[in-house]
Amino acid sequence: MKIYGDRISGNCLKVKWVCDLLALPYDWIDIDVVKGETRTADFLALNPWGQVPTVVLADARILTQSNAIIRYLARDSVLIPVDPFAAAQMDSWLFWEQYSHEPYIAVARFQVAYLGRPVEALDPNLFTRGYRALDHMERHLEAARFLVGEALSLADVALLAYTRMAHEGGFDLSRYPVLRRWIGAAEAELGLEPVT
Repeated sequence: MKIYGDRISGNCLKVKWVCDLLALPYDWIDIDVVKGETRTADFLALNPWGQVPTVVLADARILTQSNAIIRYLARDSVLIPVDPFAAAQMDSWLFWEQYSHEPYIAVARFQVAYLGRPVEALDPNLFTRGYRALDHMERHLEAARFLVGEALSLADVALLAYTRMAHEGGFDLSRYPVLRRWIGAAEAELGLEPVT
C-alpha cells in the first residue's frame, strides 16, 4: 500500500496513525500541499480531486477522503466498536468532524502556521465555529473517557488530528481541561509524542 500524504495535514496523519497502530505495512510518499504538488498532472491522474491523503492499495485500487480511508483500513479492528449502535455513533463523529470541526480548526491552523497570516486577519467565523466545536467536545467528554465510551475508536483518531494542534491556529486550549485530558489519553493510546 502507498499513502500519498503531507505530514502537516491532520487528515493525512489520521491514515498514518491507523496504519501504525494496526501494524499495516505501507510506503509513505511525501506530497507538499503548500508547494502545489497535489495540482501536478501526475497527481491529478491519481486523484482528480487533487487532495491528500490518497491511498493506492496493493491491488492498485485507489481510495481517497481521510475518514473513508481509515474506516476501510480499520475494518474488523479494535478501532471500530462491535456494537452496531456504538459504531454508528463513531460514524456520526466522523461526519461531524469533516463538517463542523475541520473546516474551522484546520483552516485557521493552515492559514496561521503555513501561510503566515496573523490570527487577527482571519475570518472571525473560523473562531466562532471552531470554539463551538471545541465546546461541544469538552461537554461530551465530561461523561466518557473517549468519544464513544471507554475505548479509543476512529472517532478519536479523526478528531485528535486537528484538535491537538488547534493552538497553532490561534485557539486557546487552556480553557478546556477535559479536552486536554482526552488529547493526552488519545496520544498515549496511539503512541504519539504529546504536543499540548
